[in-house]
Amino acid sequence: MRVSTKGRYALRIMADLAMHREDGFIPLKEIAKRQGITLKYMEQIMPLLTRAGYVKSCRGNNGGYRLARDPESYTAGQILRTTEGSLAPIPCIEESPNTCTHKDQCTTVSFWEGLWQVINDYVDSVTLEDLTKNIKMY
Repeated sequence: MRVSTKGRYALRIMADLAMHREDGFIPLKEIAKRQGITLKYMEQIMPLLTRAGYVKSCRGNNGGYRLARDPESYTAGQILRTTEGSLAPIPCIEESPNTCTHKDQCTTVSFWEGLWQVINDYVDSVTLEDLTKNIKMY
């Protein structure tokens, strides 16, 4: 499994918003500067996070973005799935039940299903609040 820059940046953006949640709505320019992410790329990521209901936006002079909920209510898994889609290491295990025509003869399917379970268990156990405890304030 490889997480794209979109997924990595989404986690960083959400962590930044969590760390600065007392500041109200935060302009994208501020987040971009702190995180070293181009404004253009952030403008591609923010609609995904907004549509998912993770952030709220406000236009105008004091506009920007803020978290829609408390940081402990988000998991890294939720955020990554929003930007990456499935975190399955191989496509044939994404469907439940597995409809792969080779699943009965495949000697490795249980390995891949186990790996996927470990990935899901881990990313769903780490909250946004957990991530902010590991990051220095800017």
